[in-house]
Amino acid sequence: MKQLAYLNKYFWRYRRHFLLGFLFVSLSNYFRVLQPQTIREALDLVVENLYLYRMYQGTELEGDFFGMLSLQLFYFGFLVLVLAVFMGLFMYWMRQTIIVMSRLMEYDMRKEVFAHYEKLDLAFYKRNNTGDLMSRITEDINKVRMYLGPAVLYGVNLISLFILVIYSMLMVSAELTMYCLIPLPFLSISIYYVSTLINTQSEKIQQQLATLNSTAQEVYSGIRVVKSYVQEAATVKHFAAQSDRFKQQSLRLAVTNSLFFPLMVLLTGMSTLLVIYFGGLQVVKGTITPGNIAEFVIYVNMLTWPVTAIGWIASIVQQAAASQKRINEFLKTQPTIVNLGSNTQDLSGEIEFKNVTFTYPDTGITALKEVSFKLEPGQKMAIIGRTGSGKTTIADLLLRMYDVTEGQILLDNQALSTHDLAKLRKRIGYVPQDVFLFSDTISANIVFGRREAPQAEIEDFARYASVYNDIMDLPKGFDTLVGERGVTLSGGQKQRVSIARALIKKPDIVILDDCLSAVDTNTEKQVLEYFSGALAQKTAIIITHRIYSLLQFDKIIVMDGGRVVEAGTHEELLANKGYYADLFEKQTEEVPTASL
Repeated sequence: MKQLAYLNKYFWRYRRHFLLGFLFVSLSNYFRVLQPQTIREALDLVVENLYLYRMYQGTELEGDFFGMLSLQLFYFGFLVLVLAVFMGLFMYWMRQTIIVMSRLMEYDMRKEVFAHYEKLDLAFYKRNNTGDLMSRITEDINKVRMYLGPAVLYGVNLISLFILVIYSMLMVSAELTMYCLIPLPFLSISIYYVSTLINTQSEKIQQQLATLNSTAQEVYSGIRVVKSYVQEAATVKHFAAQSDRFKQQSLRLAVTNSLFFPLMVLLTGMSTLLVIYFGGLQVVKGTITPGNIAEFVIYVNMLTWPVTAIGWIASIVQQAAASQKRINEFLKTQPTIVNLGSNTQDLSGEIEFKNVTFTYPDTGITALKEVSFKLEPGQKMAIIGRTGSGKTTIADLLLRMYDVTEGQILLDNQALSTHDLAKLRKRIGYVPQDVFLFSDTISANIVFGRREAPQAEIEDFARYASVYNDIMDLPKGFDTLVGERGVTLSGGQKQRVSIARALIKKPDIVILDDCLSAVDTNTEKQVLEYFSGALAQKTAIIITHRIYSLLQFDKIIVMDGGRVVEAGTHEELLANKGYYADLFEKQTEEVPTASL
């Protein structure tokens, strides 16, 4: 219960549902316990009047006596029916409170876990598989809901019914009640032993389910690669092996449960036998009536399901504890990027890196080493370098996806951490190298960062990004669904939709990370011509492998091995005859058009 203690705040939040549910359970069981007492009276009435009936048999009073007896039995039968109706009515209200409470808790838990996921930083997502994250917010929460609803419901029902039944039994015969309860200690030992097994097995099952989800998610996302490499059979074999492991673990848990429930029924059946045997001896002695034996047998059978359900409840609780442990692990994970800033002013665009060194926390790789540069408001800078030289890391640090390891980043002469995080990211238009589009319409993807934008602006920025004509050629235009990760669009179309999405925010700073690598030369020229005018008053950082002569840069830095190895203007870098000059020469020979 240590792991499940986290859920107590939800019980307090919905205490009204819980208390009403407990009341309705008690009332339902109260009317349920009255039924055996009514049946006892009816049976004793028959036994007591059986001798009299034989005396009147064959006489004129036989019919009258039989009619009177039938009327009394009808009264008892009607009373049992009325009690059953009240019991059913309160049972309905019981489910309407406790089960509804569990659904409300489930809703709150999903929101809380999802909101916490959104707070966590990039390093967290690099350390954890998407399938595992999905498993915790779906399968694990479902397991916990079974504890919050059915397990609580039947647990409360067991306690309430047990108290009422034992009290009623003690009122009849303490000795017979003692014989009835002899199997219960063995029941408790069985529950303790099997619950430990269930807990261990449940935790392994949930872990394997997360692995299964991760495997499936990777195959779905990389289905193009799987098909192009003709690896369908290999991936099916790998998935089958993971599924087989999950099956074996689930079967072991099923075997544990299948042995446990018959054991519960056997022990409660022993109680029935003890009632009949010792109850019969007491009837002979005259200490109880035959109706009391029937009453006790009904009580024992009344306890059969709740007592048997102890194992089922224990199984649910153990599975919920295993799942809640996995959920708690993530809820206790705190983001390393915390919003401590209070500066919500619009950005003028002055950027300065002072001896910035950065090491990725999840890999230990040092991506930047003593990087320094300064941009005045409205200036343009290109960052050029080989793959893995640290170009994208500069963009991540400006967006505060990570905090620097050493050095300092200043934005408008203030430390980056002093700026409100949401405001900072809102005022920066970022087009990442790895373009991601949501499984939604093209229009919804463009306005993702500024949802209030009217349709006219959506179309205008699509034109600026030179993707308007491509969109209008699609069957539903801007209402076309792009599919998961934008799979229905080409690489160039996805890049241009992403550019429109960044620019429609009307940001103060623009960061473009190799965002024209998948477009043709003519389209590139159109986009760059727009950039020349649209970015005139904005601070812009262009990360690229290519040299764009259509854009005038105030500063160009060349990265290599995480360091700035060259810095200056286009003319200055050509004069240095370094990496930049070599790149420019090769590019001039290969593509003597818009990029030069």
